[in-house]
Amino acid sequence: MPADGGSARAASVAAAARRRRRLEAALPWLVMAGLFLAWEIGCRAFAVPAFLLPAPSAIAESTLKWWRPLLQDGLQTLFTTVVGFGLAIVAGLLLGVAIGSSALVYRGLYPLLIGFNSIPKVAVVPVLVIWFGTGSLPAIITAFLISFFPIVVNVATGIATMEPELRDVLRALGARPLDIIRKVGLPRAMPYFFASLKIAITVAFVGSIIAESVAPNAGIGRLMMVASSRFDVPLVFAGLILTGVMGVAMYWVAEALERRVTGWATRGQQGGVAEAPGG
Repeated sequence: MPADGGSARAASVAAAARRRRRLEAALPWLVMAGLFLAWEIGCRAFAVPAFLLPAPSAIAESTLKWWRPLLQDGLQTLFTTVVGFGLAIVAGLLLGVAIGSSALVYRGLYPLLIGFNSIPKVAVVPVLVIWFGTGSLPAIITAFLISFFPIVVNVATGIATMEPELRDVLRALGARPLDIIRKVGLPRAMPYFFASLKIAITVAFVGSIIAESVAPNAGIGRLMMVASSRFDVPLVFAGLILTGVMGVAMYWVAEALERRVTGWATRGQQGGVAEAPGG
């Protein structure tokens, strides 16, 4: 019967979508396991010295041996990164709204932002150390500086690309400029904003570790510098992998927030299976 055929087809499509979601969830872990397995086999097959490229088993052994310093320095790096990233979110959102909603502000500030972003942040760290000394503050400021620009650019782009016709209609209906930004511009900019967060959180870790390496006090950067001075390459790689794990975790947090806040923007992509019209 047609009804039974339609139900069977809907059940088949739903089952295919579930299988696809399970595969998508398992795929990163399978790829990662395959990468580490090939890495281990390659190091053992070619007898690569540990001081050149340690095998994953040597890195795991070093992680277990030095787990306490890794945990302490990892938490320090996570703290400085999250604080700098949080400040970049607030400042980047405010400045992005100002730039995107005003052509005058855009023309005045955007070239300055481009020029500032062109300055290597590693060259700024010694200046920050002179100003603020060693400690967490240079790392926080470096994480802020390096993650600030993507947020500003994406938020400004999301607001500035609002159709002029839509602005004209809203003004004709009596909407004030602030109402247009608050009720239309900001919601429209949210997909751009969360896309920038996923970029900014990863580069924020880069900023923190640069500062911790140049001005060693605490954190993964300092740990890696100490390990490098002792030619303890497995510990260096353990620090790198720990940084990668924290970066992926923060990326997943941003992605979960994006799905919750801007699900309307990606609803058509969920599941990856589109139902065809009946017939």
